[in-house]
Amino acid sequence: MSSFPAILQSEWTKIRTVASTSWTLALVFLVTVGFAALFSATFDTNSLDAAQRATFDPTAMTTGSMQFGQLAMIVFGVMVVSTEYSTGMIRTSLAAVPHRGRFLLGKMAVATALALVVGLLTSFVSFFLTQALLGDVGIGIGEENVLRAVTGVGLYLALLALFCMGTAAMLRSSVAAISILIPFFLIVSNLLNGFEATRTVGQYLPSNAGSKIMQVVPNALGAPETPYGPWGGFGIMALWTLAAVLGGYLVLRKRDA
Repeated sequence: MSSFPAILQSEWTKIRTVASTSWTLALVFLVTVGFAALFSATFDTNSLDAAQRATFDPTAMTTGSMQFGQLAMIVFGVMVVSTEYSTGMIRTSLAAVPHRGRFLLGKMAVATALALVVGLLTSFVSFFLTQALLGDVGIGIGEENVLRAVTGVGLYLALLALFCMGTAAMLRSSVAAISILIPFFLIVSNLLNGFEATRTVGQYLPSNAGSKIMQVVPNALGAPETPYGPWGGFGIMALWTLAAVLGGYLVLRKRDA
């Protein structure tokens, strides 16, 4: 049986040598930073009314652009797992590592670490760029809750990738996983959180709860109140992620490759 360091080395080799996973991680950075620069360069504070100006959050330029970058992170998380099924390499991998739990843990550990590094690099570059472009209305990294929010972007993206890996392990199909996850995170979550009647459900979905960690100003620009704080919301997303990972493990353990 392969040692765990050998499994980690193998998974690292797989990820860095497959073009699709490498490019999706690069797109996380390029898309997020690009849109952050665009939003900041074209933002007009004079368009805000008095209430919005009072709760204006300069870091929202970074977190807002992350909504586009997370599309690439969803694809990355799915492709890390599902590519082996589509190519048939999963049989070779499981023959080399018969212990399926160790195999999945190694794969998810390497991919999540990469997602965290890319997420943190993306968030800090986006933050310093946007604050420079905002000029007088920008904010410093040392201001209250700012470091937590900027770091939270990276943490959110890492959990997002892990959630998608668990989902892909359950579905075993790139098309099925991406077709479910992108509408779930970008459409369903926003719709349920956008209406008073469904907000009690929508605010507990992973994207809405997890994004709370990225807020510096509570209820900025009229955002609805939540019964949990930044770390509470992150904890809710972590529970969703744990459920997805456990589901993926159970499917991998019970079903033939």
